[in-house]
Amino acid sequence: MSGHGDPIPMMSQRGPALTGEAHVPGDKSISHRSLILGALSVGETVIEGLLEGQDVIDTAKAMRAFGAEVTDHGGGRWSVHGVGVGGFAEPAGVIDCGNSGTGVRLIMGAMATTPITVTFTGDASLCSRPMGRVTDPLALFGAKAEGREGGRLPMTITGVRDPMPVRYTVPVPSAQVKSAVLLAGLNAPGKTVVIEKEATRDHTERMLAGFGAEITVEETEEGRVITLTGQPELKPQHIVVPRDPSSAAFPVCAALIAEGSDVLVPNIGLNPTRAGLFETLREMGADLTYENPREEGGEPVADLRARFSPDMKGIEVPPARAASMIDEYPVLSVVAAFAEGPTVMRGVRELRVKESDRIDAMAQGLRAAGVEVEEGEDWWVVHGLGHGKVPGGATVESRLDHRIAMSFLVMGLATNAPMRVDDGGPIATSFPVFEPLMTGLGADVRRA
Repeated sequence: MSGHGDPIPMMSQRGPALTGEAHVPGDKSISHRSLILGALSVGETVIEGLLEGQDVIDTAKAMRAFGAEVTDHGGGRWSVHGVGVGGFAEPAGVIDCGNSGTGVRLIMGAMATTPITVTFTGDASLCSRPMGRVTDPLALFGAKAEGREGGRLPMTITGVRDPMPVRYTVPVPSAQVKSAVLLAGLNAPGKTVVIEKEATRDHTERMLAGFGAEITVEETEEGRVITLTGQPELKPQHIVVPRDPSSAAFPVCAALIAEGSDVLVPNIGLNPTRAGLFETLREMGADLTYENPREEGGEPVADLRARFSPDMKGIEVPPARAASMIDEYPVLSVVAAFAEGPTVMRGVRELRVKESDRIDAMAQGLRAAGVEVEEGEDWWVVHGLGHGKVPGGATVESRLDHRIAMSFLVMGLATNAPMRVDDGGPIATSFPVFEPLMTGLGADVRRA
């Protein structure tokens, strides 16, 4: 599959029960950060289990362009010879981050406190997404950004020679913004402080500590206060990337709605800031269990077993949980269609500015498949019909969004009529083995 080029129409329909083990790719968030922090350390960082989707490959290319030596040894094993904090060279060409909002925003942060000028671009989807939420705090360090109207790519950022440390309160929950500010703070003298009122995924904090940065996290009345001491010499690491809970969501949710299914998804990262979907599914009555819980590389992991769950009920998802499952709401809404009664999702404004407007994309597709949906600016409600009662039979626009495409392909495994998406190509950005993995479990997913 390619995330670019000609559209790849795909379809899915009911078939046999899904059974077996689903070996999903490495965690995308951790993969991006491994490459970037490896490039900012001194010496060789070895990464095993790197997600080799297009988003992460684009970040690897970017690190090479900044002067790091990045080598693919095959089988998900990579090495990065870093240039040290403040050691990024000015790239000879434009940095193309493809479809990756995480990649571009983290890289912007990593280079913003180095005196180089870098132009960033991406695909049509990424170029439509606002970058002001990152460039605004980077300007506090002294970096300058010039882009298209509305703060959109292509955008040129000029890093600052003598950055000042900043104290920044993140206005909306965003791990990307938090991480960009922390990465910028690495090359600023003194202490950079980031305050988040709602906790977001904390891979950056955990990994910075692992690479030897002086970083503290405190829970205060202001919120979660993260303090980073700048200008460390980061020490190279050996990183084993857990498998991605956001990717695991698709075979897990497929097993819950496809009759007779029993699927094991091994070695899934269960960082508390990422596991909100699984908690929500269990509250809905899903037969979802954790086996062999353990810790790897500072991250909690377990094997997930998901079994067909025909008696799930709609619930109101706590808004405070949104940050821990923001990428999983599209596939949750698919499961909600097969539950009994309404599933209410609030505090999800962030979905409006992802690879697509995911609330609108899912609402339109679900309605086309015969499911009633209500929506507002930062909330939506899916009125579940129960197992065996979802009509399906729709062709849905993926809108260059991998999660929209995969969500509706999962849906088609349990609807009464097949589901189609106009373009499955974007799936390659995060889950390049989605098609063979799902068919290996017995799913009838194919190119149309």
